[in-house]
Amino acid sequence: MGSTSPEELAATLLEQCLQGADVSTALIDELAEMAASAERGTASAASRALFSGLVEPLADRFEPRLCEAYVRIFSRVIERVEPAWDAAALAARYERVRRFRPFDAARERPERVYVLSRVTLGADVAITSVMLDAAKKRFPAAEIYFVGEKKAWELFAADARIAHLPVAYGRQATLRERLEAGGSLREALGAPGAIVIDPDSRLSQLGLLPLCDEQRYYFFESRCYGGDGGESLSRLAMRWVAEVFGVANAVPYVAPLAEGDPGEAGIAVSLGVGGNPAKRLADPFEERLLAGLAERGLPVTVDRGAGGEEAERVNRALAALGPAGGRIRTWDGSFAGFARRIAGSRLFVGYDSAGQHVAAVCGVPLVSIFAGYVSRRMFLRWQPTGLGAAVVVAAEGEETETVLRQVLAGVDRCLAGGRSRPTV
Repeated sequence: MGSTSPEELAATLLEQCLQGADVSTALIDELAEMAASAERGTASAASRALFSGLVEPLADRFEPRLCEAYVRIFSRVIERVEPAWDAAALAARYERVRRFRPFDAARERPERVYVLSRVTLGADVAITSVMLDAAKKRFPAAEIYFVGEKKAWELFAADARIAHLPVAYGRQATLRERLEAGGSLREALGAPGAIVIDPDSRLSQLGLLPLCDEQRYYFFESRCYGGDGGESLSRLAMRWVAEVFGVANAVPYVAPLAEGDPGEAGIAVSLGVGGNPAKRLADPFEERLLAGLAERGLPVTVDRGAGGEEAERVNRALAALGPAGGRIRTWDGSFAGFARRIAGSRLFVGYDSAGQHVAAVCGVPLVSIFAGYVSRRMFLRWQPTGLGAAVVVAAEGEETETVLRQVLAGVDRCLAGGRSRPTV
């Protein structure tokens, strides 16, 4: 690795994009070569910098000009890693597929519909599920496939209409591994009689990586769609499927299988942040939040996630509560199982993450603690969308004590209002 770290390269490229300056192709090439290195440590560090330090911050601002910057950068990255792909051709294709194109029922009668996962669980609930619901309604005789990892498909496993096409896409994988994951789908998705719906998936590298013929590909460019408006991504997805497929009544949903003891309806809590530490508040916020929830007199169940850092935080907070912590139950199963738990709860409380979107689509009142957003539009786009009461506390830059007070006040308001519709 050279004297300039991948984090520094990503930060410099991001700043050039944000300032509207010419983006250095030399820096793009240097970062791409690091990310494609045969040395695992170098490739992992550079891939992490490329995605977390550049691609995601560009996407999270939801600005059209930054979509264009992403295309310039990442098409060149793909070309440097896979010389068979031409950057100019990839960019030209992207310009074509991003244009609005309504489904032509007279020309197309698909036997199979493939809907790509967004990879993150929250986005699959808020956005991908809308595409699945629209596909079921628009193509009642077609086979419909959720294309993604098992843990995400499990959120829809109880829906007999949704089959599963598994693909492994590790968020900690190297750049080359991520490109190979998308490339592995081309044979399956390219079969005759099929269409592909792409909700701005990482599997396609946000629409840049060709996975099938353009004529059978429907791309929802979620970072631009909606322009300067303040609608949530769920509402934008609903509008898009109405315009493209003529389905005006598609909604986000989940359909997880039952798992474990559902327990007594109470408060479901998730302290997960999807690997983004900027989304959480500093200790002892989580300990005091759990203590405040336990004082409301309802059973409290907190998800320990997949283990690791999240489970350690939950364990630490419960231990700090002493005997009171022993009365709070923990969930150690799959996230789909916890989603079922959320659906049967009186209230959900958690950070901006998958849990809030599950609660929203199930009509469960929720309190969301929203921190770590890089723009006002990111805050608006990721608002939970459903029929239940929702209190979203903007925590960015606020004192912990202020946030805790607002969260617990929101808890009391939601509990006083009750549920709005049945569970799944």
